[in-house]
Amino acid sequence: MKKKAILLLFLGVIGLLSAQINKDQEQLRAIYDQALTNGKAYDWLNYLSNQIGGRLSGSVQAQHAVEYTKKQLDSLGLDRVWLQPVMVPKWVRGTAEFAYFETQPGLTTNVPICALGGSVATPDGGLKAALVEVQGIEDLEKLGKEKIEGKIVFYNRPMDPTQISTFTAYSGCVDQRYAGAMEAAKYGAVGVLVRSMNLRLDDYPHTGSISYGDTPAENRIPAAAISTKGAELLSATLKLNPSIKFYFHQTCKVFPDTESYNVIGEIKGSEFPDEIMIVGGHLDSWDLGDGSHDDGAGVVQSMEVLRLIKANGYKPKRTIRVVLFMNEENGLRGGNKYAEVAKSKKENHVFALESDAGGFTPRGFSFDCSDANFNQVKSWESLFEPYLIHMFVRGGSGADVGPLKDENIVLAGLRPDSQRYFDHHHAENDTFEHVNKRELELGAATMASLVYLFDTYGTVKPAKIKG
Repeated sequence: MKKKAILLLFLGVIGLLSAQINKDQEQLRAIYDQALTNGKAYDWLNYLSNQIGGRLSGSVQAQHAVEYTKKQLDSLGLDRVWLQPVMVPKWVRGTAEFAYFETQPGLTTNVPICALGGSVATPDGGLKAALVEVQGIEDLEKLGKEKIEGKIVFYNRPMDPTQISTFTAYSGCVDQRYAGAMEAAKYGAVGVLVRSMNLRLDDYPHTGSISYGDTPAENRIPAAAISTKGAELLSATLKLNPSIKFYFHQTCKVFPDTESYNVIGEIKGSEFPDEIMIVGGHLDSWDLGDGSHDDGAGVVQSMEVLRLIKANGYKPKRTIRVVLFMNEENGLRGGNKYAEVAKSKKENHVFALESDAGGFTPRGFSFDCSDANFNQVKSWESLFEPYLIHMFVRGGSGADVGPLKDENIVLAGLRPDSQRYFDHHHAENDTFEHVNKRELELGAATMASLVYLFDTYGTVKPAKIKG
């Protein structure tokens, strides 16, 4: 009798597990069906991109994006929608940049450049000087002040094409953009020119933020990015004629900080309302294109997650928030402000998911979490297989959710296919026409599915040490 009872109990447990798996499969299927047949993300992105455009922090367009997304979240019937004030930097590009190199007096060749975000302007009449080409910051010390002083430093280290993850290739050379001007100024350089962070050869210069560190204002030098084709041409010409001169003109300017907002909406949890899960992207973008991939896609996908939850009649156990962060591109003020307020209110954030890698076909997620929570995620792999989601890896999450990190929270980042991302990143061709509707919708559904699973099963809490 005892063996029979154990067998019946075992079969009962198996039956319950099977029923829950079937329920999860049905829920994910409903999420994907809703996103692919009645999705709103593409329409929202169309408006953000084509009616508002580039949304650099502190700009009129950034404020319009705040107002538009708040209005759309209000229309979803969420339990609460609000704006969280945050002071952000204001940098203005000014008139279109212009550059050429001169092989002999009067003989010039124009090349495409753009000012790097946060750069100072050139002198009123522009800047003209000899060039010194380097492959990275480490070359400055080798050359020394004697060979650099009075010249424009040309950083020409390309992204590594052998890296399958283009984000790894990006991280391998982005230091020359971010810190290149600060470091070159120490050796007496008068300006810097940086090869665009782009694996493709084209004529689009790619902007991005720079830092002058504690360099005094009077010692800061102008910094610009040159397109990859321009960099190749300039490098080849420089090897043939080391005495060429480079000229560039830019009128960018830094203004005092100004007030902007994070846009936040939430569905209150039915069982554990004090356990907060967030999903988000950054609302600001650079000003060259319209910021469709970086990060309009992440914004509308995050909004769509809450819409999908509502549309499918799912009642979350935990409070689920969408956070549209302001100022990721040139300051991270929005992410830091959100974490600061959350900690001051002693809010219990258990999960945070960010989409900031473009609107391309979703491949999976990266996680910054404990071993126990990662093993839990791995147990869900079979649920995602029908949707061709296969990549579940340890690693980073997202810049805006990173400040929430503690020993309890699970941080995650959506990982779309990355091969085309840096073709558009921070460039004039980051536009709506380069976002595929179906890929965008698949990404939103994939995010909503992960949110559903963490809401259903919760996170694995760290074991408390007795003693």
